[in-house]
Amino acid sequence: SIKCHLAIHTDIPRQVRAEREGGEREMPSVESGKRECESLFSLLSLPPASLFISLPPSRKPSHPQLNSFIGHMAQGGRGRWEGTLSSLPRLPNHSACEMGELTQTGVVQHLRNGQLLRLSYKRHKLLPPNWSTKQVWVETTGRSRTLQSGMALLYGFLPDFDWSRLTVHHQWSTLFCGSACDCPARNRYLEEEQRRQYRLRAADTELERTYADMARTLGLPPRQLRAANPIDSLLCHLCHGLSFPCVAAGSALGSGGCLTLAQFAVIRRQQLEDEVDRRRVGLYRRYAVLATHPYLNRTANRMERVAKVNALGRKPRAGGEEVFTLSSAHDVTVAPLLSALGLEDALFPRFAARVVFELWKSPPRSKGGNGGDMFVRVLYNGEDVTFHTTFCRSHDRNTAQPLCPLGNFLSFVKKDMFNVLNATSYHNACYRRTG
Repeated sequence: SIKCHLAIHTDIPRQVRAEREGGEREMPSVESGKRECESLFSLLSLPPASLFISLPPSRKPSHPQLNSFIGHMAQGGRGRWEGTLSSLPRLPNHSACEMGELTQTGVVQHLRNGQLLRLSYKRHKLLPPNWSTKQVWVETTGRSRTLQSGMALLYGFLPDFDWSRLTVHHQWSTLFCGSACDCPARNRYLEEEQRRQYRLRAADTELERTYADMARTLGLPPRQLRAANPIDSLLCHLCHGLSFPCVAAGSALGSGGCLTLAQFAVIRRQQLEDEVDRRRVGLYRRYAVLATHPYLNRTANRMERVAKVNALGRKPRAGGEEVFTLSSAHDVTVAPLLSALGLEDALFPRFAARVVFELWKSPPRSKGGNGGDMFVRVLYNGEDVTFHTTFCRSHDRNTAQPLCPLGNFLSFVKKDMFNVLNATSYHNACYRRTG
């Protein structure tokens, strides 16, 4: 069985290439039989950006499915949408490029990545032709770009899917914490982490001079420029081969000129130094554990249900268990997820980074291991990082079970991930008095 968390990088691949999702030839076999991949769950992040916000198929970048995707979205009223999602546009529809909107570049990328995943998992026959509403779970925050990203990826994965079987669920929090969002300790750790980040920036004289120079060029107060987090805008320009923002000489707005690559390099240098200091201090890791536990707990519970159904003698529930779960999210969802899993060397998520959890089943022969004959794999941007995670870093791969037992992941989510907080449970870690 497979569990996947999905997101995609901004760079548009020139060709669809198979990543390592869905298994790879050099993967060792489990016991003596072939592995079976039965369910796929996915997390999507960071919709890419571009200049264009309408979708003419004749304009590049394009995709063979773009025209049919546009037509299919027009039938979206046949689906079920939770909360206010039905009022959001299912396609980019702005006449001018606005901040934080998905564009044709992003739509095409998600179509391509959905197609890539469909090809990767095709041989596993994850979904039956008559898949049920229970077997495909789609959720998104209430932003148009995340909804549109999720729909594009879903269409690439399931072309011309049946709207009448689809329910799109609304997650009001970017942490996807559902009914377990209240956690005072999480908020305290975040505040402490933000203070650490501010002190490090304020002590960086080169960064302060760079912000002052940029503000002077654009005619903005330095404080306003810092608060606007210019790295996001500059990355958008850089990734799409666009010149950095300019102000005409003699303009009343500023001193004139353009922002430079050298200024971008200073901000990026400080960002990388901040990531090193963040890992050293450890406040963000504590925040991340509490921020992502509700989501990881839902993930673990789904995996456990699938594993129990696959146990010998169990009869599947009517309609089946979840097979494919797509959560269309944000960088502030994925970054703490990586940290909580112990992937501390992973840099801040690129545009549309993807995290994938796969649940594998071996033939029912061996009874060893906490997870029985079920195993878990974690991939980040197509690379297998399972044995870099906290819960499987020490697992001996040179055994009869060379994959990571599902039991390791379940134990981590239920209790072990709270060790860094000297706590025994999520509730205990959130509400325990300190000092």
